[in-house]
Amino acid sequence: MRIIRGKYGRRRFDVPTNITARPTTDFARENIFNVIENIVDIEGADTLDLFAGTGAVTFEFLSRECRTATAVEKAATQQRFIQKVGKELGADNLNLVRGDALRYLDGATRSFDIVFADPPYDMDGFAEIPGRILGSGVVHPGTLVVVEHSKKHDFSHLPGFFDHRAYGSVNFSLFRVE
Repeated sequence: MRIIRGKYGRRRFDVPTNITARPTTDFARENIFNVIENIVDIEGADTLDLFAGTGAVTFEFLSRECRTATAVEKAATQQRFIQKVGKELGADNLNLVRGDALRYLDGATRSFDIVFADPPYDMDGFAEIPGRILGSGVVHPGTLVVVEHSKKHDFSHLPGFFDHRAYGSVNFSLFRVE
């Protein structure tokens, strides 16, 4: 895993071979972060990475000087990897939550400036996830929500939708909460 830009830019970490996550490609991650940075200032933002996997998105947020980065991941192997990398980076503003992202949404009491979600593409109920995020306590007026998905989904009908980006087979839908 490579951190693309920012204070940790170009740092590489060996992902354990037993991790089952499908990480966002470097190409797609670099491009979507360019889009995000043109919409909102990451520096000083409170960020949430749902279905964090390897934590690559979380570490991009941290590298770009967010105020806080919360990563939610239920798999123990991935959670340990995120914890290890966070410790190596000295990222004291990383909040790692080991748990189910959907349960986290249901019980959320804190909102964020940027929410990124990369659920498993084959997850049951995948099509409902963006709506669940937009209707949860993790958002407030102005929150930017980015959902990664396959090309078979179209979320343009949801409130706050304003953009769709595709980088190879990786698609992102972007929402702004009003």
